[in-house]
Amino acid sequence: MIETLAGPKADVEDLSASALLALARDRKAAEDRAAADVLEVAARWADLHPPESIHTAASFSGSGRYGLEHEEPIAGEGCPAVAEFCIAELGTVLGISSTTAKRLIGHALELRHRLPRLWAQVHAGQVPAWRARTVAEATIHATPSLTVEAARWVDTQVAAVAGRIGPAQLDRLVAETIKRHHLDTSDATADPEDGYLSVDPRHATLHDQDVHYAGTMRFEAELDIADALDLDRALAHGAETLKALGSAAPLDARRSAALGDLARTQTALDLHAQGSTAARSEYGLPIAREVVVHAHFDASLDGLETVFGSTGRMEEGQRLVLLDQVKHWCGDSRTKVTVKPVIDLTAELTSPGYDIPDRIREQVILRDRTCVFPWCTRPARGCDIDHVVPFDHDADTEGRPQPGPTVSSNLAPECRWHHRLKTHTAWRYEVTAPGVYKWTSPHGHRYRRDRIGTIRIDTTSTNAGSEPASPGRP
Repeated sequence: MIETLAGPKADVEDLSASALLALARDRKAAEDRAAADVLEVAARWADLHPPESIHTAASFSGSGRYGLEHEEPIAGEGCPAVAEFCIAELGTVLGISSTTAKRLIGHALELRHRLPRLWAQVHAGQVPAWRARTVAEATIHATPSLTVEAARWVDTQVAAVAGRIGPAQLDRLVAETIKRHHLDTSDATADPEDGYLSVDPRHATLHDQDVHYAGTMRFEAELDIADALDLDRALAHGAETLKALGSAAPLDARRSAALGDLARTQTALDLHAQGSTAARSEYGLPIAREVVVHAHFDASLDGLETVFGSTGRMEEGQRLVLLDQVKHWCGDSRTKVTVKPVIDLTAELTSPGYDIPDRIREQVILRDRTCVFPWCTRPARGCDIDHVVPFDHDADTEGRPQPGPTVSSNLAPECRWHHRLKTHTAWRYEVTAPGVYKWTSPHGHRYRRDRIGTIRIDTTSTNAGSEPASPGRP
């Protein structure tokens, strides 16, 4: 049964073609209105939480050039700052990560303060929120940064076409804005023929969160024209070589395999000599791949089966991997195979002091897989290992029982940002079962987090309008 905007509920099968189209249009309009409302809520949430209300101003932390850490503003020049830790509460209520919530608030502030025409069009239903957020993302992260005047110029240009602008047009518009407002701070002696722009569209991106059950991932790239043509020729040659060596795979599959061969500096000659140590030594080919596989089996040795065969899990990216793939990797003559001992994830390991031994750290990492904060997906191997119940450093000297021992059941991985959040705010969590955590937010919302993911455990909160609780003891 579906309730139309014009009347009571009706079976969708009873609707005519015209009625179905009208229903689709109405539902899409309602979706756009809801998205615009969420942006309004995000901006108002920022208004209620200036930096002095809780902690330092929010910013995006990321890995900069050469792996150095850097800070990026949550929104552009002229936008108000936001209290750092208020973001998590909004994110968990919306069922998104803290990083995604930062981006949402940043887009809302960017649109309201620096792109006001586009902001008005969103709330008038003329431009969908997702399209306006695309423009906000571009103006926030333009290099060099756009001044308020430059952002307003982009706003005027985009609003003139009611937001009907694609990613490529947007890149060109931002690049033109930079030049028009004399924001280009690149080396004045650089040769323009080199083709390097302040806004460079080139990239090579692995979409490692989008894993197909066949054990594949999508790799997307924007290349220099010459590089793209060279790569295309190399893939065509590699695909033909694989066919000549007996591969019966389709052309696209062979081109994909050829790209992998390029990444491993593999050649057709090496394929002929596969498995030959002497050949590898003769041609001086280096070890091209190192794979660390953590395989977990229960007592019955049952494994996950799919239509593609036996399936396991790679720790990196929490990705599924086919047993046949692992066999293929290990069969490569230049693959280095490391076998690690099996760790019992159900054992209760303990240590007498505060420091966490490697064997316990590894067990916690493999058990929980990611940061255990609601909806966070940061890999556990890069997280802090937190004592859920804080370790009391004075307990032994004062003859008291240790409330927060260093044992498997009292340890959990948290990324640095969420570890600080837990330490400095009223967010609290407890262990309800091995690897299962119940989080309570400052506003009283509760979430259950385990190795599978996050679920809300208070779908009908009764304290939605209450003030947040005061921070407890770190």
